[in-house]
Amino acid sequence: MALHDPIVEPATTRVTRDDKAMLKAAANLTRDLNVANPRVYWADLIASATIGYAGLAAAILAPTTLAAVACGLVAVLALYRAGSFIHELTHIKPNAVPGFRVIWNMIVGVPLLIPSFMYEGVHNQHHGKTYYGTVNDPEYLPLALMKPWTLPVFLVAALLAPVALLFRFGVLAPLSLFAPKLRDLVVARYSGLQINPLFRRQRPTGTFARDWAILETATSIWAIALVAMVATGVIPLRAFLIFLAIASGTMFLNQVRTLVAHLWENDGEPMSVTAQYLDSVNVPPPGTLPALWAPVGLRYHALHHLLPGLPYHALGEAHRRLVRELEAGSSYHEATHRGLSPLVARLARSSWTSGR
Repeated sequence: MALHDPIVEPATTRVTRDDKAMLKAAANLTRDLNVANPRVYWADLIASATIGYAGLAAAILAPTTLAAVACGLVAVLALYRAGSFIHELTHIKPNAVPGFRVIWNMIVGVPLLIPSFMYEGVHNQHHGKTYYGTVNDPEYLPLALMKPWTLPVFLVAALLAPVALLFRFGVLAPLSLFAPKLRDLVVARYSGLQINPLFRRQRPTGTFARDWAILETATSIWAIALVAMVATGVIPLRAFLIFLAIASGTMFLNQVRTLVAHLWENDGEPMSVTAQYLDSVNVPPPGTLPALWAPVGLRYHALHHLLPGLPYHALGEAHRRLVRELEAGSSYHEATHRGLSPLVARLARSSWTSGR
């Protein structure tokens, strides 16, 4: 799938000195790491999806509530990891891992109501050098500068996302075929996994429009069929509710990860590359929990903003090389954070202070 969403470049960029030594090292030390390894992608996706759906089935069939919760937790973590490959799909070259986009949509994107077009053409704009942190960035909110109540609302919204997606694909999508104004609304506001409420998406063009139509049709058919099977008793209501709960869990976990992917301290002005990097977060080893809440390379989110084309399986090695190469005073080390709790606490303090 190609990306064809038109974007308009802002006229100016905030004057912030770039750490040229860091940028040069990042480019030079990782040139040999830019090739995606198909075996890693396929093995990871298949294992994650298999464990996730097995956990879902086990949760539905579990004889006790405790067993259902335990199996559901396994399903949430595994399906969250499988779903996180949507991020890789926006960055790897179309033929780097042949067939991966199609299969991912078949086994993860469509069943979980997050087809890849919801992220492709949206996330890439987040990486635009003069877009990050501005009103044109679909994935940025200055949460650290907003009212304290914004943070819990931000998290609770994720729990309701599966129901909203069912409505988007099962109701709005088919109705919009007969109502041009509704279609404009669906495309502009309800066709992207975005957090910026001011962002408006453009209609797709070219081959991306074709791919969008195929995936949207498939997802709409699945959403309508799922609701119909529940309504007619083919799928028990309990099983459906467990599915929704697990889907909500994956969305919530992703929203928690999003909450600490950046420091969210930009006020809307364009930023230098180094400033964007420092507003982003790395949570490298020795911590182990980030492997669960920031999988598929997302624990190196700041490094990813320096090298967005680097495959997820290469980010760990790239980080180790840069840590060895760059002296203690380098900006690179300033984006390293200890873990989830300190980052949430920092964001909460910033929000509380600004809200007052």
